[in-house]
Amino acid sequence: MKKATALGLWIIGFAACTSLAPPPPSLTVENPTPAFSSRLSLDDRIIVEDAWSYLRSGRTDKARKAILRLTPQNPFYYPGLGYAAFLEGALPAAEENFALAVKNFPGLAIGHMGLAQVSQKTGKMTQAFREYLEVLKYDPGNAVAKRESDAIGAQRTNQYLNDARNLASLGNLAKSKEAYAQALEFSPKAREAHLGLARIYMKEKNLQSALFHLKTANANDPKDRTVLQEYAEALYQAGQYSRSLDAYERLLEIDPQDKAAVDRRENLRNRLGIFELPSEYNSIPSLTAVTKEDLAALIGVKFKDLFGDPPPRPLVIVDSATSWAFRDIVKVAGYNIMSANANRTFEPRKTVTRAELAETLIRLINFLKARGVKVVEQVPADRIKISDVPPEHFYYKPITQVIAYQIMDLAADRTFKPELDVSGREAIRALDILLGVVIR
Repeated sequence: MKKATALGLWIIGFAACTSLAPPPPSLTVENPTPAFSSRLSLDDRIIVEDAWSYLRSGRTDKARKAILRLTPQNPFYYPGLGYAAFLEGALPAAEENFALAVKNFPGLAIGHMGLAQVSQKTGKMTQAFREYLEVLKYDPGNAVAKRESDAIGAQRTNQYLNDARNLASLGNLAKSKEAYAQALEFSPKAREAHLGLARIYMKEKNLQSALFHLKTANANDPKDRTVLQEYAEALYQAGQYSRSLDAYERLLEIDPQDKAAVDRRENLRNRLGIFELPSEYNSIPSLTAVTKEDLAALIGVKFKDLFGDPPPRPLVIVDSATSWAFRDIVKVAGYNIMSANANRTFEPRKTVTRAELAETLIRLINFLKARGVKVVEQVPADRIKISDVPPEHFYYKPITQVIAYQIMDLAADRTFKPELDVSGREAIRALDILLGVVIR
């Protein structure tokens, strides 16, 4: 009986010893990327399917034998070897194989996924985050990459924001800026990071950098009162009075009782020579379709400090004398920023299309350039492809140019919708973008 008991205990102990090996590192074995697997021969697809089945069951020896029946020219050769090495705990070998996969086959999401998981396992969280973003670039619906990148992004953002606050409190502004910038790598819309950087740049009198971060933060949340207030004041300090006035007007829409904003608005109106803006002007932001007189007024007010001398030959316009924007119509027509017709009519109440707005913006840019103002294209115009504006389109040239300056955008399907009416907000946004990129 004792011998039987002892034998039983020995068997149990042996079994325990053979089964208590540490579990393999956690790993998500991604399905072979469809865009690449569809190119394989039937035999190779069967081999890959078998290898992945072995990997998922942890049978790395059989998986490796199957994978080695493939050639390095097969897109799943290196990922398969990478997964096998990862499961065996050989992380340097896993990293090397996944790196070869993405080097030899750009766009192979499964390779980036492997690199992300190796980086995460070895504590290289920034690299893991970047690789998960690469996965999402090629496979936007990847739930694992989304979950892990969000988790890493939130953790790293909080860490760097905390570091930035502490460094700023110690007076180390240079290192604080670095920490805020690192936070933005993980969370590009982080309000605190943009505000923190803007405040440091304001202290350093670097107004352009401060404005960049305040403008971005304001675009992310236009109703954020603190951001809008600091943005409006920074524009004022930078001498961008028309844009500052617009920002203070928006601030007063949020809080009409803000006395400091009221005082600053009056100061700006006096500085710009705008003692009373007509009610029609104040209603432009709410319009679903702006007219030519609305657009003329926006240009006249926003670019007042860039116009300088009056037009050399003011035009006689026969249909706009009763327009509330008559002075601005005469100005933009005189400078040929907006055209009067051959019969000297302007058609002030005609609605403006996106194509017409593009043409007006390019004429305005050309006018500003003639005055010594520098405006730089952000994208070469000849590289721009628009699905609904062919080269023979009447407005093709101004539309491609305005997109090259990145003042107006294409939709996700690369359409411009040239015949669509322009809303008040869209017209204001385009003119504000132009004001923001001019270099005086």
